[in-house]
Amino acid sequence: MQRIEAASNKGLILGVFASENEEGAPQFTNAADTFDKHISGKLRELLAISGPPLKKGKTRTFHGLHQDFSNIVVVGLGKKTVGVNPHENWDEDKENIRAAVAAGCRQIQDLEVPSVEVDPCGDAQAAAEGALLGLFEYDELKQKKKPVVDVQLHGSDGIEAWKKGLIYAKGQNLARYLMEAPANHITPTRFAAIIEEKLKSFSNNVTVHIRDKSWIEAQEMGSFLSVAKGSDEPPVFLELHYKGNSEANEPPLVFIGKGITFDSGGISIKPSANMDAMRADMGGAATICSAIVTAAELKLPLNIIGLTPLCENLPSGKANKPGDVVRAKNGKTIQVDNTDAEGRLVLADALCYAHSFNPRAIVDAATLTGAMDVALGSAATGVFTNSHQLWNHLYEASILTGDRVWRMPLFEHYTKQVTECQLADLNNIGKYRSGGACTAAAFLKEFVTVPHWAHLDIAGVMTNKDEVPYLRKGMSGRPTRTLVEFAIRLSQDKKSI
Repeated sequence: MQRIEAASNKGLILGVFASENEEGAPQFTNAADTFDKHISGKLRELLAISGPPLKKGKTRTFHGLHQDFSNIVVVGLGKKTVGVNPHENWDEDKENIRAAVAAGCRQIQDLEVPSVEVDPCGDAQAAAEGALLGLFEYDELKQKKKPVVDVQLHGSDGIEAWKKGLIYAKGQNLARYLMEAPANHITPTRFAAIIEEKLKSFSNNVTVHIRDKSWIEAQEMGSFLSVAKGSDEPPVFLELHYKGNSEANEPPLVFIGKGITFDSGGISIKPSANMDAMRADMGGAATICSAIVTAAELKLPLNIIGLTPLCENLPSGKANKPGDVVRAKNGKTIQVDNTDAEGRLVLADALCYAHSFNPRAIVDAATLTGAMDVALGSAATGVFTNSHQLWNHLYEASILTGDRVWRMPLFEHYTKQVTECQLADLNNIGKYRSGGACTAAAFLKEFVTVPHWAHLDIAGVMTNKDEVPYLRKGMSGRPTRTLVEFAIRLSQDKKSI
């Protein structure tokens, strides 16, 4: 055995499954078993004497076992072949791998080891996602930064799945970056410039339009403009066209994202506590734009259009006042009784505009209501949809990604609460406090005429405290990977939608 001083400064993460009974020896993955044989069973021996059986998501580190690796981190994967858990609505094997690999990579990062090879653990895509998602932390504005760790696949099993997992994770990390950065760094103009730069290398099949205030006015997007006018930052309507299917007249999937780069609540101002988190109120825009960047990198055979109305919601002498009436692009008038219900105002005009593309389906994402957070917390994104087919694709996609969705009602019961209005066609808040996420969705439905539309309220999943073990504390970037997986499934569905 080589002395640790002679070992290369590289880490290795290896997985072990729990035995079926608590007293039994752990089961090594193929990669761990091969490595252990290479060092004459030393790893298995050390693991047995170094403590109790390794629990799911926990790590144990060994030094100096091999000249190629200064640090070996063994990670607990839980029981083998658990598969889809019908009670949890996700693939438990994939989630266990993501969590375990993330924990192992963070251990390597804490040891300031510059590179690591990762055991695919039977699912190279999940392992790659866990590695990159687990290492991400927004520290761009700090002098002291986390050490950079170069992540590589150990061996050659599942190399294509590994590459796919890296692309998925990079997409979610882009959304996390955009959401986490301060609002004075990610203004509407800057947001659009970052996305344009990310898509520059795909210029052959991606077109980016950064629409200014004069264009928004010409489109008669009075609802969107009413929110933007309270801020000195100019609004931007970012329009992305990804053409992955060259067939003539192939209708696009339209993604719409709420892009409020800072939300003070306007005249109906929010409490000061935790208002800083409202820098991430453009989470819908961040996730849908990141999903399109990911789709372009994956070369999905699908046409996608992304629409993101970007602005700030601030109080000023020009801001919306409670009781004001504004007119949306489709001519409907809206009584603004709460200026903090601004997300639905900017989305209304984007939904109207989306219909001009003869869309195959429209999916919008928005950190829309605190009521959604109260209803589901961070367990799942709430989905309101008029289409069983869209719902099925979103649901099945979320089982694979572990970034779950849950269907919510679009009853006429909620529609009446926003359409029975004193001064206008619609009120931007419901008559009653209860069911706030549902009345917000009912409001948006008034701007939809296509048969396949889904609204994703992502307010509850905007941040991560400790609920998702492979994400650090902060803005989550959810549900970017589910949107990508959904787009893949839609590209394969040529009949139902």
